[in-house]
Amino acid sequence: MNGHVCGIVVQTAYLRVFMLPPAAQFPPARLRIGQCTVDVSSREIHAPGARRPLRVTPKAMAVLLVLVDSGDRVVSRDALLAAVWPDTLPSDDVLTQAVTQLRKAFQEVRGDSRYIETIAKGGYRLLAEVEDLGGAGMQPHAPGSEAQITDAAPSPPVLPADSSSPVRVSPAFPGEAPAPPRTVARGRWHFAVIAILILVTAIAGYWWLQQRQRPAAVDSTTPGSGRIATFLITSAPGFELAPTLSPGGGLVAYMAVPEGQRNIAIMLQSTAPVAPRQLTFPEGMAEDAMPRWSPDGRDIAFLRVTPGRDCRLMVVRATGRAERIAGTCDPDAQPGYAWTPDSRGLILDRGERPGLQILDLASGTTRAVEYDADSDHRDTAPRYSPDGRWIVFLRNQPSGDFWRIPASGGQAERLTRMGAEIRGWDWMPDGQELVYARRTEGGSRMYRFQLATGTHTDLGVEDSEQPSLAGNVPALAYVIRHPRFGIYRFSTGGDSAAAGGGERLFASSGRDRVPSIAPDGRQLVFVSDRAGPLGLWWGEVDEPASLRLLEGIRPDSRQPASWSSDSGRVLVVGTAEPVRAGQEDGSPATLGVYEVDPARNRVRRLPLPQSVTAPEQALYVPGPKGPDQRLLVLADAGDGRLQLSLFDDVGRPDSAIATLDDVVRVQVDASQNRLLFARRSDPGLWQAGLDLDPASVQRFSPGGAPAPWHDAWTAAGDGGTYLVRRTPDCSALLTHHSADATAVSAADQCLDPVRRAATRAFTFDPRTRRIYLTLAEYDGGDIGFATFDAPEPAPASGSATH
Repeated sequence: MNGHVCGIVVQTAYLRVFMLPPAAQFPPARLRIGQCTVDVSSREIHAPGARRPLRVTPKAMAVLLVLVDSGDRVVSRDALLAAVWPDTLPSDDVLTQAVTQLRKAFQEVRGDSRYIETIAKGGYRLLAEVEDLGGAGMQPHAPGSEAQITDAAPSPPVLPADSSSPVRVSPAFPGEAPAPPRTVARGRWHFAVIAILILVTAIAGYWWLQQRQRPAAVDSTTPGSGRIATFLITSAPGFELAPTLSPGGGLVAYMAVPEGQRNIAIMLQSTAPVAPRQLTFPEGMAEDAMPRWSPDGRDIAFLRVTPGRDCRLMVVRATGRAERIAGTCDPDAQPGYAWTPDSRGLILDRGERPGLQILDLASGTTRAVEYDADSDHRDTAPRYSPDGRWIVFLRNQPSGDFWRIPASGGQAERLTRMGAEIRGWDWMPDGQELVYARRTEGGSRMYRFQLATGTHTDLGVEDSEQPSLAGNVPALAYVIRHPRFGIYRFSTGGDSAAAGGGERLFASSGRDRVPSIAPDGRQLVFVSDRAGPLGLWWGEVDEPASLRLLEGIRPDSRQPASWSSDSGRVLVVGTAEPVRAGQEDGSPATLGVYEVDPARNRVRRLPLPQSVTAPEQALYVPGPKGPDQRLLVLADAGDGRLQLSLFDDVGRPDSAIATLDDVVRVQVDASQNRLLFARRSDPGLWQAGLDLDPASVQRFSPGGAPAPWHDAWTAAGDGGTYLVRRTPDCSALLTHHSADATAVSAADQCLDPVRRAATRAFTFDPRTRRIYLTLAEYDGGDIGFATFDAPEPAPASGSATH
């Protein structure tokens, strides 16, 4: 792939240099501009009286040559940007920096422009006379002794932008007479010089990319496999997320907070570590997110969301113009979407009916994709295959798998059996493989999945997610996440629930998650990587020195641990052995249900029936013989859905005495002797009796309910519930919903106006009326970039259903 890219750049430069007329093939190598001598090939400018020449960047020299070629005419900023930074959509700052470098090299004094004149709202003009000095060498100087002016970042041509031409020079201005003759003939040789500079820069950029992106290791057991080295193209403070690559792989758009602003916007830059350009400008409390580049390279779709109020599907030209509204969406259940192959519509995963829908951009109408969609399944994150024949999507996140249907509709076919939380995916441009990110023990990792063989290959990048591939070349952009979470305690009485009034518990630089407070109100267990690997930690909330790691178990971090009624034991889903990043077949490490005695630091695995696979949550439930007699387990039902199973004996769970389908999280509400649970197929909260009697199942909170698989809710101990959500004015808003629809609920409390609450479960202590939840201390993310070889042709035979 890299060799192919370099070949394109070299070939284009070759044509521009060697297919010029004979007189233009050998341009002068040295110029005299004013009183300064310019060596074009070495990019050195020697000013009179200077001890040594100054070397400028290739881009600065290219700007100078365009000005030389334009005679006495003013060259607009747009024309210079188009000529020197072709098809990269740079900001004005790069041109300003290049001109500043030239003025420094020419030893201009501020306010006395003898060489380069700035025309207000116009551009630049070269003032000094130019003379051709031929190819004689510069005055000798000691190697390495020159003062150098360097770019703020390496040269950008890592990949060609979405154009076959590496340089564009502005045409003559209409209606203007030719410039009067000057000492040096102005003509096509300047194009050749610029082409040579582009060629040299491309070769240097190619070598630099090869050195930076050389794979750390190669797995030769799988065709086309191989690990990639971490290489970042953004590193600004804060986060850069949700990258999307242009079809040619030369540009990347992503979401970030621009410097000095507060709203999330869509940013645009080349696939090199250079300064980005702001593409969208949301106003008020709106934020722009989840950009998607169209297959034809002309447009970028994105979501404009005002949290809790409004959501719109937007489309903007890749140039930043012609922004328009394409449709509306739910701000609390934002859609996953992708472009149709003809760039005329979007395929969405949320609508008024189950399944996938297609939005026609011209008419604004939607139509359902005709396939065996089912309200018991949740199909998300759809993508068309590069050839337009298939639609692949995720079914039943956050324990999902890949499924596919023909683009025209039909029967859904299961492709994987992972039961994993997928954190972004995309097609390889040849349509033979997928690249996806999956939640692992402490973060997430990326994998390649070959459809024909069912082979999964680890790409070897820690904390990587949200992969995006270019449509025409195997170029990959992704996110390296490095968030930090802390556990905070808030009072629901109002004294410490004011903005910023929470108390940080067991502070560290690690990621603390899913806290669970014991019924006695003193003990807290949570999951954290503060010691390196993900572990289960225990401590007394008012005794920081009591904190310690509970050894012998690696917990799963999706659901909180469940305490026994006497606060002596906890049930945890996890594994007793160190969890590998993933099995070679793509399946996560085998999980089980463990009973932990924190006081004695004892751990035992419960002997679950073989029918219970991939458990996600386990709880103690009261029974006829005692408060913690029975066991409730939420696990994979075998078809991608989760099933709740009730067992009569915690110590010896045999066959289930009752089951309940379509559950994504459950909690025992001891104050009301009931279960509260959320479903994937229907937003809101539901309730059921402790014995899972089907007649007891009913909707609990039709209003103000969480979105599907949103875990930020808990029983309030008074028959109601607490929810945590994000609004324009508060990043962590605590809302109380009474069990009685006619009753007045407690006033909303802003727990923190800036830091976001994790969407994972939080916990409530009814004795002290205190909330324990996770807040984001720092939510960082940088964009990584890589290219890799296309896979070898897949075998003709083989099933894609693995």
